[in-house]
Amino acid sequence: MKIGTMLRDVMRSFREKPITQKYPFERLEAPERLRGQLFYDSEHCSGCGLCVKDCPADALEVITLDRATKRFVMVYDMDKCTYCAQCVVNCRFKCLSMSNEEWEMAALNREAFHKVYGTETNVDAYLEQLSKPKAEEPAAG
Repeated sequence: MKIGTMLRDVMRSFREKPITQKYPFERLEAPERLRGQLFYDSEHCSGCGLCVKDCPADALEVITLDRATKRFVMVYDMDKCTYCAQCVVNCRFKCLSMSNEEWEMAALNREAFHKVYGTETNVDAYLEQLSKPKAEEPAAG
C-alpha cells in the first residue's frame, strides 16, 4: 500500500463519523419480520400437536393435562430452536407467534432457555406432576 493512499485514509477517518453504533446505549428498531422469542396463547390451543410435528429442532412439546377441558402446557427449549417459524406457520388456531421486539435472549445459565407456557394453574399442575416420583413398574417376567 502506498504511503499517500494510507495518509489519505487516515485523514478521512478523522473527519468522518464512525459507522458503528454504540449498541447497548443506542438501539435501532428491529426489522418487522424478525423472528424473536416464541409466544404461546393457551386459550386458542386445541392440542393438535402440528407445531411439535413440524419443528425441525424438536424444541417444542405440548403436554395434555386434560383434553376435555382444553388444559395444555407447552414446553419450549429456546436453546434448541432454530427460529425458523415453521411452528407459527403451521398452527391452525394462530396460538403461536414470534416477537420482533423481544430478541435479546442471552443468559448465563441454561435454565433461562427452558420455558413452560400455559395458564398459571396448568403450569403449576404440570410442574407438580414432574416433581412426583414415578411409580415403579412391575418387572417383566
